[in-house]
Amino acid sequence: MSTVSKIVPFGSGGRIVETACSSLSLAARGLNILEAKFADREFTANFLRLVGVIMNVRGRVIVTGIGKSGIVARKMTATLTSTGTPALFLHPADAGHGDLGMVTPDDVVLMLSHSGESTELGPIIHYCKRFAIPLLGMTAQAHSTVAEAADICIMMPAVREACPNMLAPTTSTTLQMAFGDALAMSLMEMRGFSADDFHKFHPNGRLGAQLVKVRELMSAGDDVPKVHENASLLDATIEMTRARLGGTAVVDHAGQLIGAFTDGDLRRAVTGKQNLTDAVGRFMTVTPQSVGPDELASEALRIMHERNITLLFVCDKERLLGALHMHDLLHAGVA
Repeated sequence: MSTVSKIVPFGSGGRIVETACSSLSLAARGLNILEAKFADREFTANFLRLVGVIMNVRGRVIVTGIGKSGIVARKMTATLTSTGTPALFLHPADAGHGDLGMVTPDDVVLMLSHSGESTELGPIIHYCKRFAIPLLGMTAQAHSTVAEAADICIMMPAVREACPNMLAPTTSTTLQMAFGDALAMSLMEMRGFSADDFHKFHPNGRLGAQLVKVRELMSAGDDVPKVHENASLLDATIEMTRARLGGTAVVDHAGQLIGAFTDGDLRRAVTGKQNLTDAVGRFMTVTPQSVGPDELASEALRIMHERNITLLFVCDKERLLGALHMHDLLHAGVA
């Protein structure tokens, strides 16, 4: 007997799956309705005004909401902050007990409320009006308190909730979440937010590791193994041993990378019974694979995997700058 049949009584499984699929269908339909709202000239104009106000604010976006809208507001705050728009969540229950002090004249308040009539939002609305702080609203009720108080209001579409009693916010909160992401991405586009900016805000964890630049991990200066093209096999072997990277760069008189000599090259040279005084240029790999210092470390890792190598030299227009070993990437958590 399967695990599902042990949990779900025979004959009722189909109904359960049907309910789950219906919830997803309603969410998808709601998202399509929200996307279609951008074909409405007034909705689009309000959205562009909203983006313009946030782009020009000198302070932060104070995002607020109560209940499920409050949870969405927290997520929206996190997304805005991590994509270049300074934001702060303000809990309405704490606002009237001193936390309104965190709202400054340089800020803008973004208020989420599906009904637009949550009493807990009242003190925040009054505060914004009293001190002329721009109030941005997001609600599904056109004649609600939030809609009428807001300087700019985004009217969310009326959608059917997945809850059969139409009580638990489901489809409506999905739309709030999606709109928050759309707003954050639009602001990100306006700001020209780049991978470099992402790395500044996400220095830890896997995302931060994937956004590290090669220059941040490479060996540089005297730590880079290198010999001139007329150096002997013995000189190259000594240099490789010193640096412990499994290879050495071979450079010309101008310091440009012209070759690489690795442990594998050394073994092949020894097997052929070559003289250790022979020039390393005879045994090096000509025009070896290299990367630029501003390449992502994840791109360097991809090259290493594709070429089945563990050492990359870092160059700026062929001029040798550093060396990057697979161990550097593993240690940084890039792999």
